Amino acid sequence: MKHLGLESLLLPGGPATVLWRRNPQSRRVSLRIDAKKGHVVVTLPMRAGRAAGMALLNDNAAWVSEKLAALPTPVRLQAGASVTIDGVPHPIIPAPNARGGAWLENGALHVTGAPEFLARRVGDFLRAEARRRFSTQALAKAHAAGLTPKRVTVKDTRSRWGSCSPDGVLMFCWRLVMAPPFVQDYVVAHEVAHLRHLNHGDAFWALAARLSPHRAPAEAWLHAEGPALMRVG
Repeated sequence: MKHLGLESLLLPGGPATVLWRRNPQSRRVSLRIDAKKGHVVVTLPMRAGRAAGMALLNDNAAWVSEKLAALPTPVRLQAGASVTIDGVPHPIIPAPNARGGAWLENGALHVTGAPEFLARRVGDFLRAEARRRFSTQALAKAHAAGLTPKRVTVKDTRSRWGSCSPDGVLMFCWRLVMAPPFVQDYVVAHEVAHLRHLNHGDAFWALAARLSPHRAPAEAWLHAEGPALMRVG
């Protein structure tokens, strides 16, 4: 995969920032919206030129404009902003003269160090919190089902809230730590169930339901509120 650069374009539906990239494995021109970055991504196969990408953009200009307009407002990790943890907003409070990185106290996230390091320290705190929580939850649910994951990791993924590899590695998007506990519970249960069933058959859903009763509300919440989590940071 090779990035060809960002470009600001005025499409029939309005202005848009487009990231052009080339993928030797792609067989056709494709486009998608990067909810995290707030721009359009056009992927070109090796033999396709920019004209093919522009044709696809123009053909889908209304869809592109609709999706970009629907993106939630970005939330910057800075003093005075709030970040949600377990679905509850926590104001970010600088503590430049203190030590300890970042910690939760009295409903706020306190962050030490110079202002230029604040965003990174908030992000580090959220990733560490996600790793701790999801590892604990996954191991507990796996034990209840008589299963053992090979490893539990957290990443910053664009399209998956979690995954289970064939060799038993569980992965969760760290941004889930911002979602309500019932959403976290369901996603962890879903991926733990994949340790036994690498499919979405009846046996899988039966095990997932035994591990968490929150499928319907969790899926509804992620559909409605999940895009906002991608706009944090």
